[in-house]
Amino acid sequence: MTQTTSQQTWPRPSRHICWLMAALAVAGLAASDALPFLYTNARAPINWTQPQLDDWKVEVQPRSVVPHVELKYHANRTSTETADSDEEFLERLRALRQNHSSARMLWYDAAAGDGLTYPPFVDKALKLFNLKQVAFEIENSVLSKVSCTACKAGAGLLQHYIKSGKTDAELMKMIAQYCTNLSIQSPRVCEGVAQLFGSEVIYVLQRVNLGPDELCSFIIGDGCGDVYNPYHEWEVIFPPVPKPPRLPELPVPLEAAPFFKVLHISDTHYDPHYVEGANADCNEPLCCRLSSGRPASPNAAAGKWGDYRKCDTPKRTVDNMLAHIADTHKDIDYILWTGDLPPHDVWNQTKQENLEIIKETVKQMTEKFPGVPIFPALGNHESAPVNSFPPPYVNQVDISINWLYDELDVQWRRWLPQSVSHTVRRGAFYSVLVRPGFRIISLNMNYCNNKNWWLLLNSTDPATELQWFIYELQSAEFSNEKVHVIGHIPPGHSDCLKVWSRNFYKIISRYESTITAQFYGHTHFDEFEMFYDPHDLTHSNSIAYIGPSVSPYYDLNPGYRIYYVDGDHDTTTRLVIDHESWIMNLKEANLYGYPIWYKLYTARAAYNMKALRPSDWNKLLNDLTDNQELFEIYYKNYWKNSPARPTCDAECKKRMLCDCKSGRSHDRRHFCADVESKIDEGSSKSWKSWFYRGLTNSTGEQHTEEREGIESNALGFTDVVYGVFG
Repeated sequence: MTQTTSQQTWPRPSRHICWLMAALAVAGLAASDALPFLYTNARAPINWTQPQLDDWKVEVQPRSVVPHVELKYHANRTSTETADSDEEFLERLRALRQNHSSARMLWYDAAAGDGLTYPPFVDKALKLFNLKQVAFEIENSVLSKVSCTACKAGAGLLQHYIKSGKTDAELMKMIAQYCTNLSIQSPRVCEGVAQLFGSEVIYVLQRVNLGPDELCSFIIGDGCGDVYNPYHEWEVIFPPVPKPPRLPELPVPLEAAPFFKVLHISDTHYDPHYVEGANADCNEPLCCRLSSGRPASPNAAAGKWGDYRKCDTPKRTVDNMLAHIADTHKDIDYILWTGDLPPHDVWNQTKQENLEIIKETVKQMTEKFPGVPIFPALGNHESAPVNSFPPPYVNQVDISINWLYDELDVQWRRWLPQSVSHTVRRGAFYSVLVRPGFRIISLNMNYCNNKNWWLLLNSTDPATELQWFIYELQSAEFSNEKVHVIGHIPPGHSDCLKVWSRNFYKIISRYESTITAQFYGHTHFDEFEMFYDPHDLTHSNSIAYIGPSVSPYYDLNPGYRIYYVDGDHDTTTRLVIDHESWIMNLKEANLYGYPIWYKLYTARAAYNMKALRPSDWNKLLNDLTDNQELFEIYYKNYWKNSPARPTCDAECKKRMLCDCKSGRSHDRRHFCADVESKIDEGSSKSWKSWFYRGLTNSTGEQHTEEREGIESNALGFTDVVYGVFG
């Protein structure tokens, strides 16, 4: 690995870890006079242990070289199906009205209030620090400089107490007390988070030579500044093989040619403790359980089939969806299953419970789709605690990740060949030759997860995954194979480390003639992500499909995707020909007592696309920027037609389209300037233009010189405001 210069990052959340930091931050801010170490550049030396990386060699590992899937013959199959009209669909819903009945209330009457009194310093701290804003930002994945300040103060305070010699038990007790006293979360959530995550965070912080600035830049991104960190700058190595010449334009797949019908399921978040009628409006990260307390009103009660509030998926909804898919799509050739099986109760999960959920869902998928190949990818919620995926060099029995990877190898063996066992057990990634000339590579995206604190020890290509990825792609290029890549966290998402994402982006560009599609989940929304030549941003070279979540968490309808992929024939491109998203209207299902799954849209028809090549998606991105009516269609589909979706102003539109354009994380300013400027130019909601128009309209007729002076003053003032609060 070689050193490179640091790149710009962008803000993103760290939910449970930031709860710890926010609690400590208020204490640090309140006691700033007594703890000057938080507000100086001085850094006490910390024991630094460079992890010893293993000597695992990519090139000597076995590979999948025999086609793994035998296709079934489906007579008279087409890639288009007749959908119900809106009137027919509504009529079917009305027919169910006679079965409607009120939900029965079931609850556990939890104790009201925590009975704790705030220490004297809290009043001072709350005046200095907007804790509610931090809590909101953590929960809604939009961290700003306020949360950055909280992170730095909390990290500095924790490092100070570690240096002072406090025991792990004392530190975790202190974290839980601060979290509870400051009402960051409920007492039991604070206690659970401190116990689950505290020991891991303390273990890592004892072994890194990073200060609060570097730590929080690593975790949050650009919202905490672009802090150069030589411990986390590295480059993958490419083989000395020239890149094949790229085609001026990819061919459009033949319409009448054979195809694969592919199901994509993601983010199930099955909650075995979901209870109909329980409180859906609790003050914890996950509700709709007996332990969530008594609902304050009938409207606060959890629905039969799920809820738009902070609730995950009931078993009956998962069962109903799989039964519907098995009945409606009898001709599925294979399934992509991109992770996140356990629920969002991140404060009280155990390894055993998460393993049971994995085993149960694998058994369920096997029974519902007998004989159908399934290609899984690992989500960030499968581990306990969530986001904790130690690389192979962390091999102590009590903190190693072998408990998860070994079981995944056992469970995934139902669908995968024996040859992938070694990489599954090493890092939960694998490569399978699906058909002659067509390969699927599943990546463990938790090695790019910036909430995976183990990477603070050493983020250099964890588990040698990217170097292995290059080896697989180069072998595929030599063999004239096309590759589909699957994973959980999209590589352009702000949850992905900037250095990992930057290296991944280079890999995609180098092997653009081999990789014909990518598939991810994680965001819960229905969206896509673009990739471009790093040296020519006018050339789009890859597309990542981000599938909708099954979980309604939160404000969403449950959904899944169907892809039609160019199949086995002499001129196959292995491109996605078209895709369609199916959803269940959760509001109607709870109202009428029974869910109806229906096709929400088909990509080419909804967006008037000639094909689904990267260039076609890039054209759509430009059309979405310029055409507000088309954007509103995309926005409806993005939210899976949820009635709980918020309105979308100009800032919301910029954020969404920048998400689409940014296949490289923490580099939005590089990719999004043109999109943002077009939206600003075409939007009357730009606050700078609104502010200027307000000034000019209030002055009446003025000379040109006066107007120019006002414009200069107005923009100068707004720039100052933006610099302070932006």
